Amino acid sequence: MKTKGFVEIRTGVSRLALALVVAIPLATALPAAAAIDGRWIVEFEDGGKERVQLTTKRSKSGRGNWTNSSSYPPEAFRGLVRPAGTSALPARFELARDAGTVTFEGQLDASGGAGRFSFAPNAEFGREMERMGYSGLTEENLFTMAMHDIGRAFIGGLRELGYSRLSFDDLVSMRIHGATPAFIRELAALGYEKLPADDLVSMRIHGAVPSYIREMRELGYERLSSDELVSMRIHGATPEFVRAFSALGYERLPGDDLVSMRIHHVTPEFVRELKALGYSDVSTDDLVSMRIHNVTTEFVRDLKELGFQDVSVDDLVSMRIHNVTADFARKVKSRDPNVTVDELVSMRIHRRG
Repeated sequence: MKTKGFVEIRTGVSRLALALVVAIPLATALPAAAAIDGRWIVEFEDGGKERVQLTTKRSKSGRGNWTNSSSYPPEAFRGLVRPAGTSALPARFELARDAGTVTFEGQLDASGGAGRFSFAPNAEFGREMERMGYSGLTEENLFTMAMHDIGRAFIGGLRELGYSRLSFDDLVSMRIHGATPAFIRELAALGYEKLPADDLVSMRIHGAVPSYIREMRELGYERLSSDELVSMRIHGATPEFVRAFSALGYERLPGDDLVSMRIHHVTPEFVRELKALGYSDVSTDDLVSMRIHNVTTEFVRDLKELGFQDVSVDDLVSMRIHNVTADFARKVKSRDPNVTVDELVSMRIHRRG
């Protein structure tokens, strides 16, 4: 997920001084342009570690509304004091960042509160960013950096690791999703060095984090690429899933097989039920094919009850492809007790029976 920079420009309010020209009084005021401001809502969160859920809202003329909600530690705010009671009290606190300061004014009680905020950009930080190659940053960009704490430490840490030519959007996306210098160093220690920003963000979004990588390595998956790791996480190829299939005799399956099995709902329960029906050591490709074509254990069980014993996996799949149902087989078998699987399939192909 990438957060785009905002484009409004704070110009403030300017006034022309009153002057007398040829004895005629003139008073002119320039129209005010909207500064970066809006409304805020705070909710104090309890449970383990106290957090502050901050929601900010702005109305943009002709471009709809903008809303952002993020969780912060209480110490991120200067002057924020949580009232003890349920009575609303006046409140003023700040989010002071390298990119600028967001000031919040309103009312708070023990559960939270609301009010208005305004942003004052740090012009010197903007000039620093320009010297680093980020020219043309707007006040909206600086506001985004302030809200997400994209400051000197974060940018400097990335530059030390070789990420010195990132786009503004990449900086924002990496910060939002937690692709921090610490995360990058931990990946590098595991052999994942100099990954593109998009890969780093994707790994964070989908949970392909160092703890997952280490756990998969313990199961024998040593050289998975970042793309493979992300794909496995997206489709739920977890260490628990791998261990469950290892216990069924499917050890060290390729990553692609694990993903395919998850996509097509090849579960440990499905394999165990097949084993109970006499289908042991079915290949992963056959398991996937059975699920794709809806060869259920109920279908296999019904065929056995009709006397069709030891039907091969290929024949089971063929029967389902050609819509040979248990009801159809039962109907034909009542007329011809010796009918074969091939004959059932042929009848369906040629629309007989």
